[in-house]
This record gives sequence, structure tokens and C-alpha cells, in this order.
Amino acid sequence: MPMSSPVVVGGSGGGGGMLLCSPTPGLSASTFNRISSPTLRLNFSTAFALNNQGRFLSKTHLNNGRRELRLVVGAAESTQSSSVATVTADKSLVPDDEFSLAKVSFGVIGLGVGVTLLSYGFGAYFNILPGSEWSALMLTYGFPLAIIGMALKYAELKPVPCLTYSDAQELREKYATPILKQVRSDVTRYRYGDEQHLDEALKRIFQYGQGGGIPRRNAPTLQMIREEVTEDGKYCLVLVFEAKALELSDFEQRQAKFASFFGPGITAEIVGGGQNLYEVRLISNTAS
Repeated sequence: MPMSSPVVVGGSGGGGGMLLCSPTPGLSASTFNRISSPTLRLNFSTAFALNNQGRFLSKTHLNNGRRELRLVVGAAESTQSSSVATVTADKSLVPDDEFSLAKVSFGVIGLGVGVTLLSYGFGAYFNILPGSEWSALMLTYGFPLAIIGMALKYAELKPVPCLTYSDAQELREKYATPILKQVRSDVTRYRYGDEQHLDEALKRIFQYGQGGGIPRRNAPTLQMIREEVTEDGKYCLVLVFEAKALELSDFEQRQAKFASFFGPGITAEIVGGGQNLYEVRLISNTAS
């Protein structure tokens, strides 16, 4: 196999130093010259070896001072990394660490306060704890509070997780419709007495027990919601349902009903998420 001709690179600075490179067949003179752009400097005095895919041994004899060889490496990788970092920054998740009473379970509060009053009241009544003069009052209020707390705890519906991207948060207040804002608020707080989130909406859309509808036991269950921005820059609220007894076609044939119920001013899209998960994308038609 023929070898490429040696590449001679003149040294910079004073003196008549010369670098003689004997490349392997995979490295031509033009390739070597392309990677010799001035960004990465390798200072050497007598000899060096470079090994990267193709191997070549380089020797130099220096008369005066040092010579510098400048190489460009990883330019494409650096550009790609910066692009990925920019996209990641734009799509960063917003932490949901804001305190709100809607995120507090009144069942837990009532049960906790009631049980505490009952426990201390009994202890004070039998002189195990101080404050016997207040024992009757603590027992009087502790018992109903504990009962109310247990009832609320039994009937409570926990909020679903909400993933919000930073770009969607910026568009929400200005471009999300009032109904989309209300949906987000309702499903991310504790509710009491409802069997599941969006129960009334799902009942009308899937027509439980009616002709052309589905049995109530097959009703989809809301698992989470997600706020994101579409490719054309519109605000989108994604409802992620789990439905083990339904198929994608059951959602697709009700796409117009989703748009009608959660409208006006929105477009509904249905996407299969796999593992019995289905996404209903409610896209605001308000242009950003």
C-alpha cells in the first residue's frame, strides 16, 4: 500500500527549526494542514508522539528556543455541546416548590389535631399529663375533629403531578385560556368527594353506560399533566390518562368532544403514550 508523502511544517519564531511528519496512509497532507489551525498549543523541545486513530511519529531538531505547534481539536464537538446545552436550558423544568393551601390535606390536619387533643385530653383526665382542668374541653373538641379528619381523609382525592417547562410557564398567563387555567388548578389540588379528577368531563365525553359509550369501570384515570410549548410556539396543556381497558381509537373518535368540552379557543390532539397511557393535548389557539 503506498504511503503518503511526508509533511513538512515550518516552525514559528526565530531559528531554523523544522518538523518532519511521516503520516500513515489514513492521514494526508491536506488533512494534517486542516487540523493545524491556531487554538490548541503543544510546546515541545526535542521530540513528541501523537496517537489518534492514525499514528505518526514526529521528530524535530531545534536550534534556538522553543517551537509551537497549534492544533484545532473538537470544534464540531464543542459546537454540538453548546447547542444541546442551549436546548436543555430552554426546556428546563420549573420546580413546583411554591406553598399553597390547595396542596395541604385538610384530612391530615383535622385528623392530626383531633387525635392530639384526644390523646392529651385522656392523659390529663387520668392525671398522667398536666392540665386536668382542660381535659374535658380537649376531649369535647378532639373527638369531632378526629371524626371530621377521618371522613375528609377517606374522601380526599390527591392532586396529580404537574410538569411545567420554563417556556410554557412564560406563555401560560398570557395565552392559556381560562378553562385551561381552571383545569390545571383543579387537578393540582386536593379535592373531596370526587371519585377521580375531571370526573364530570370524562362522564360527558365517554358517556358512561350509554349507547356508544363505555362502562364506568373502564373509565380512564388522569395520571399527570404537563405544560409545554408546541413547535409553532403555542401553549399546550397535556392530560396523561391511564386506561387499561381502552384503545387509542377510543380516544381518537372522541377528539372533537375533548375540543368542544375544554373549548372554546383550543385544539385537541390525541397521542398514544404506550403502557396503557394516552395523551390528550389541549393546544391554545391564541397565537404567541
